[in-house]
Amino acid sequence: MSDDHTHVQEFFTARAADWDSRFPDDGPAYAAAAAALGLREGDRVLDAGCGTGRALTPLRAAVGPSGVVVGADLTPAMLAAAVRAGRHRDGRLVLADVAALPLRSGSLDAVFGAGLVSHLPRPAENLRELARVVRPGGTLALFHPIGRAALAARHGRQITPDDLRAEPNLRPLLAGSGWRLTSYVDENARFLALAARED
Repeated sequence: MSDDHTHVQEFFTARAADWDSRFPDDGPAYAAAAAALGLREGDRVLDAGCGTGRALTPLRAAVGPSGVVVGADLTPAMLAAAVRAGRHRDGRLVLADVAALPLRSGSLDAVFGAGLVSHLPRPAENLRELARVVRPGGTLALFHPIGRAALAARHGRQITPDDLRAEPNLRPLLAGSGWRLTSYVDENARFLALAARED
């Protein structure tokens, strides 16, 4: 396992047990972001870096009982927390790295990634892997329940020009990875970038 993966696992393992209780009011923001994907009954969606599975319930509601919801995460403790919360009933949980997904090319309609981009060790390559598993025209939602400025303040930092989530950085990053940015919102209460899978 690479040092990047070890760092991510250590970071989230230490926080898994109380992750949901630290952010108890995020549910409506997750539901709104899942709705923004425009999923339909029967669609197939991946929650990449699903953590404790907070997006799985709204994603399941969007695709209905005939749809497919998969939650993939690198950290066993986060997946265990998702099971304890009962969210495994809304989607299949898979221990997997988003850099090498155990999914067929073009097998999904959409990918949801909450807080994902800042934890990707090789963002362009990793976003390319997400594009691989999505059909042409499918969608990607990169989401955080608070905006970049609020998140930086929470961690006692300032936003820097090299922040990957800044629109001038994110747009070319996505374009070079098989995605076209279609919508970008960075407000105090949420960050949501939507992209379409290029043909």
